[in-house]
Amino acid sequence: MKFLFIAPRYSGGIGGHATMLAKKLQETGHYVDLMQVPHIPIKNLKNPSFAIFSTLKGFFSKNYDIVHAFNVPSVFAMKSSKGKKKVLSIHGVFSEQIKSLHSSGLSKVAEGVESRVLNWPDVLTTDSKATQKEYKKKLGLDVEYLPSPIDISKFKNIQTVDKIENQISYVGRDSYEKGIDLLRKAESKINGNIVYSTNLTWIEAMTNLKASEILILPSRMESSPTTVKESFYLKVPVIATDVGGVSELVQNDVTGILISPNNVEQLIETTNLLLIDKEKAKQLVDRGYEFVINNMTWDVVLPKYIRFYENLLKN
Repeated sequence: MKFLFIAPRYSGGIGGHATMLAKKLQETGHYVDLMQVPHIPIKNLKNPSFAIFSTLKGFFSKNYDIVHAFNVPSVFAMKSSKGKKKVLSIHGVFSEQIKSLHSSGLSKVAEGVESRVLNWPDVLTTDSKATQKEYKKKLGLDVEYLPSPIDISKFKNIQTVDKIENQISYVGRDSYEKGIDLLRKAESKINGNIVYSTNLTWIEAMTNLKASEILILPSRMESSPTTVKESFYLKVPVIATDVGGVSELVQNDVTGILISPNNVEQLIETTNLLLIDKEKAKQLVDRGYEFVINNMTWDVVLPKYIRFYENLLKN
């Protein structure tokens, strides 16, 4: 099969997933182009400029079997590109993300965009059953669930490190929807040292995580966070807020601990208790590791993608 992938960037959460999927498809004999598009490096102009430039580039694209766009701003380029079938992946509810990051006014505009452009692709996919359910309820849309796995072979590049007593990791963007402000508010009352991996290479962030005793994910909004899967693989216990698709990964008191969003006091209490309870931490990491190995590796998930694409072309 011949693919065109479209994303604003090919690193980080969504972009990193697109890059890894492209690599895995190429390894199995398929052809994949990644559309490379410049954008204006100003916060409120990044997505609009990407949408405009990528749409123009799409008009001059080659012919592909499948054009796969990996977020809503990519859908315009998907529509203008040449492909037998077109796919859009959505990671969380777009209008809710805009509301969290910007304003209620822009969220209303985003809702109008959603109701129109999400009908353009032949198939919508998501890596979160919570997103799948929300779009069915909100717009009556059918969305296919396809997990976003991790590449466990990459972890061979992470050096052996000793655990640092009472070290706690935060891995993610320094942004409101990730809840980093809540963790900073709690920090003085947590009986440990918090290491913030907000602007590091993946290897640096994973080295910090591997040396830590807990990962904290205090997000206000999530789809299916890669950091949780990485923490499971590295056998670091997870404390995460129960938002979006987090509970599809973190089963409370089984693979990790779920807390309420925006609850600083619960965050402090839960973290301090887990730092003390080494037996519970061991149980959590053993079950988390088992979960990620059985459900969230490319060996398990890639065949599902290939079957999805093959069936799409047949139909």
